[in-house]
Formats: sequence, C-alpha cells, structure tokens
Amino acid sequence: MSFKKLHPHLLEALERFSIEEPTLFQKNSIPIIKSGANVFCIAPKDSGKTTSLILTTLHKLKCEAVGNAPRALVIVENKSKVLEFYDAFLKYTKYSSVRVYASYEQLHIDVQKSEIYMGIDVLITTPKTLHKLFLSNGVSISELKICSIEDAEFLIQKSEYTALITTTQSIRKCQYVLYAEALDPRLKRFEDYFMERARFVEIEKK
Repeated sequence: MSFKKLHPHLLEALERFSIEEPTLFQKNSIPIIKSGANVFCIAPKDSGKTTSLILTTLHKLKCEAVGNAPRALVIVENKSKVLEFYDAFLKYTKYSSVRVYASYEQLHIDVQKSEIYMGIDVLITTPKTLHKLFLSNGVSISELKICSIEDAEFLIQKSEYTALITTTQSIRKCQYVLYAEALDPRLKRFEDYFMERARFVEIEKK
C-alpha cells in the first residue's frame, strides 16, 4: 500500500515533505481507520503514529472547513503536547481551509469559548479542558466525526480517565482511535464505554 488513496491535498503535502512510502504501522492502520471503525493502534515510538493521526483526521474531514462546530477531536496529555500537535497539523492544513484550534487549561476558559464560537474544524485539547468546555457550553459536540487520543498511557491517571469517560458519555456518534505504545488493561476497558467493537492494530518493537 502507498498513500495513493488519501485526499489529494494530503498527497500534495506528503510530496512537499518528501514522504513517499508509509511505515509498516501506517500500512496496517490507515486503511482500518479510514473504514470508520473504532481502533486501538499499538506501536512503538517512531512508528509513524502522529502522521497517521493527522492524515486520517484530515482525510475524514475532506481537508475542508465546514460549519462552526468541531468535527474532529485530538486529545493529548498537556499544554506542550497540544502546541506540538497544533504545529504538526498546521504543516498539513497549509493551503487548505481547515481551522485548527489549540485548547489547554492555562488559557482562560472564556477566551477559549469565544474563539471556538467563531468556528473550528479540529479541536486539540486535554481531557480536563474538554470536560470544562463541555460543562460550560463552550463547545458543541454534535458534529463530531472522529476523536483521536495520542499517547493514551496518560489516561491511566484517575482524574484524566474520569474526565474523558464523563465527556464521551454525551457524544452520540463518533469514531474513536486510540494510540499507545502498549495496551494497558485499563485502556482496554474503554471498550466498555466508547470503543465498542474496536479493531486492533499492533506493531511489535523490533
């Protein structure tokens, strides 16, 4: 498999970055994620998980802005991760209309609410910040199509775990993709909450 079946905008971006062939993880994960299934993606560091997340998210959104409410969620551990992913997404959304927003606890919630209200497509945030936005009616989750969780091991922390579970209970229909280096039993328990009938992509360390 090559990257040929992705949106043309993404193929152009990959060409700009001189990325010609997918990694083993990307070969195995991208088609399954594109199918719309919930997926546990388990692979070691530097397997191409971040690029897979960005490509599949933007492909799902057809690389275009639509409406005002976010259609994609990217959940990460903290502010530094939010900003890291924000910068990574901007490289791929350049020359497109897709609007990406960085949301984190240190940014005043009223500022976030007013900026999100102006219209976004991809919301990158933490579980606690998302929960706070949701409780204050600061974000609409009615249009969500895909929610990706990066380096999900941090969710083993009780407060983060609870914040995510509580928020996802209010999301009616959404595809979930969870990325991690190892499948901790506590992460696998998400099958009982929002990862129903999930498929598994596992690449072992060499």
